[in-house]
Amino acid sequence: MVTTGPAQEPFRMPNVFPAEQEPTREGCANESSVVLLGVAFDGVTMSDTVQRIDRMVASRRSHYVVTANADFLAQARRDVELHRILLEADLVLCDGTPLVWASRWLGNPLPERVAGSDLAPLLIQLAAERGYRLFLLGASPEANAQAVERLKRSHPTLNIVGNHSPPFKPLLEMDHDEIKRRIRDAKPDLLFVSFGCPKQEKWIAMHYRPLGVPVCIGVGATIDFLAGRMKRAPRWMQQAGVEWIYRLLQEPRRLFRRYVADIVHFGAPILAQCWEMRWRPRGRRRDGRVAVTKLETDWQRVEVSGSLDAETVRRAADIWERISVNDRHCLLELSKVGSIDAAGIALLVRLQRRGRNPVRRLLLLAPGAAVQRVLKLLRLGAIFEIASDAAEAREMMAMCDDEQRTVLVNGAARPLAWRGEITAANADEVWQLMEKQVHSMSARAEDISIDLSELRFIDSSGLGVMLRTRKLAQRQRCRLSFTGLQPRVRNVVKLSKLEPVLFGEGR
Repeated sequence: MVTTGPAQEPFRMPNVFPAEQEPTREGCANESSVVLLGVAFDGVTMSDTVQRIDRMVASRRSHYVVTANADFLAQARRDVELHRILLEADLVLCDGTPLVWASRWLGNPLPERVAGSDLAPLLIQLAAERGYRLFLLGASPEANAQAVERLKRSHPTLNIVGNHSPPFKPLLEMDHDEIKRRIRDAKPDLLFVSFGCPKQEKWIAMHYRPLGVPVCIGVGATIDFLAGRMKRAPRWMQQAGVEWIYRLLQEPRRLFRRYVADIVHFGAPILAQCWEMRWRPRGRRRDGRVAVTKLETDWQRVEVSGSLDAETVRRAADIWERISVNDRHCLLELSKVGSIDAAGIALLVRLQRRGRNPVRRLLLLAPGAAVQRVLKLLRLGAIFEIASDAAEAREMMAMCDDEQRTVLVNGAARPLAWRGEITAANADEVWQLMEKQVHSMSARAEDISIDLSELRFIDSSGLGVMLRTRKLAQRQRCRLSFTGLQPRVRNVVKLSKLEPVLFGEGR
């Protein structure tokens, strides 16, 4: 959100999820899932996954699928943008036996590992049978070409409509327009992206909506496997959960430090989650109860008491479904919740995701100590809107509605202000506004200061706007500065390694 000068008409930001493109996870809010280190995994088998992706293609709406392993979770604990991407994916698959083990420790077992390198051949077979159009993006030019050649030999009916291996560059230095042009011209149904995590996930999040591809999926090293340049571990190693040893022997220099970091940033936190949510001694379990306590024209209040666990989620399935599909804001009162498990947290994440639009929002009302501990442990506090009472909740709803438009607070002596969130959903509109502002202020020889103190979140598309704004100011020979970075925004900037460019000398 951007706030600008008093002489202009209010600038209305587009909804984060416009109605015609609002992403939907299939199934209702209480479908089988489990949260591991703040990421909700879908409880699906390999067969379920293929069927669900088949339905996604048939829907012709844009989706993105993530195959997440322990390394993804370790990175997401340090990278708020990646964490956000994993939370908002249309399908999050468990690509790691350690994750299956962890879900069992938590008492909400995932049915099986759904590895991307196993899923890709099944999707290729599906594409050959259904006539789906496939595009391979990424890996080295040699590996990409070899993969296409081998696939054409093994699947004569497979329709590979394009492949491209762009030069290796940092995410924001890539030629995005050229890549998007190739994909749009090819009109694929399935897009396999092989840039490695988190680059491929961030690239997909930036572009999957305007590309209009029914299913985009980050496939990591799968194109190298398809090309025959890398070999999978023997089946017994995969089933035993030690495939990582085989990969380490293949690429020791690249993978050794990553695996050490994963032990630190995944192993210890997952044990802490198990302790808090499963092993920690506590009193006698109280049955969970869920009731709609108040229903008004534009909002509903739902009270949960006792244990918010898998059993409570299952028994109140009809209530969760009604919350998910109606157009009212939801106040979810959690002050009487004494314990919450991985299924209960997964439910909150699902409800929150469905509430990420102005039509219906989810607010947590006075969460109790047990819920607060878990939200803090899983680093989920920032994704929820939390109110201490109903009055504060109404004020927060009004503020959220206000963020859908620009409040005119800028004068010649006051800075521009970016508010709310700047993401792939509204980055183009923000850039168009900033382009006008920079040209106007530079013509008056004014210094430009952009206040970010009310900016809660920015993604790589938003960083692109910052970068383009700075470069334009430099061309116009005017001084520009960004001030008031909040921690989540600073995290995204720091991991992009753009601090010297964005916060260097402005002229």
